[in-house]
Amino acid sequence: MKRYIDVIMAGFGGQGVLLIGNLLAYAGMREKLNVTYIPVYGVEMRGGTANCTVVLSEEEIGSPIINAPKSLIIMNRPSLDKFQPKLADGGIQIINASLVDPELVEKGGRIRTVLVPANELADQVGNARAVNTVMLGAYVAATGMVKLETVEGCLSSVMPAKIVPLNIAALRAGAEHALKQLADAPVSVAMKNAAKKIAVKKPAAKKK
Repeated sequence: MKRYIDVIMAGFGGQGVLLIGNLLAYAGMREKLNVTYIPVYGVEMRGGTANCTVVLSEEEIGSPIINAPKSLIIMNRPSLDKFQPKLADGGIQIINASLVDPELVEKGGRIRTVLVPANELADQVGNARAVNTVMLGAYVAATGMVKLETVEGCLSSVMPAKIVPLNIAALRAGAEHALKQLADAPVSVAMKNAAKKIAVKKPAAKKK
């Protein structure tokens, strides 16, 4: 079966939604996939709404416009309200549980959800602004569409070199959290296989 996934990433302006969309697109291109990336944002760059759509596929992409996405990255409550009902049956959503009440997440088995305390994990790795890369790490681990190391290798394409190490730690923290959650939950064979493909390495200890 050909590799294909589409994702809508959504949150407030200033949460770095467009950056991780761009980062995922770079990773897809590095893995020789066809890629489309469409950013959408409101008038306010910070505090307004922002979302983007990314499509990754081994085959030609017929349209970059996605009405029923196969996956979501949800950074805040308004984004959940807007996009959760559109998620395709069998789809998966990565939810920032630091800002979204888990009780609001759709239940009943139509879709799958990975809850990520992204703000807390970002604080733990020493970069409170890396909530977006924590979420992307969780997404990569949950879907297995691209390799985590590929995403790490693309960080320098979207951010200054001096903050790349902290964002690598954030990606790995998100990935580890997602894999642990998936391991504890009943999942399909396909999802288990996707999780096994992600080899998460511990960040090297800092020299004193």
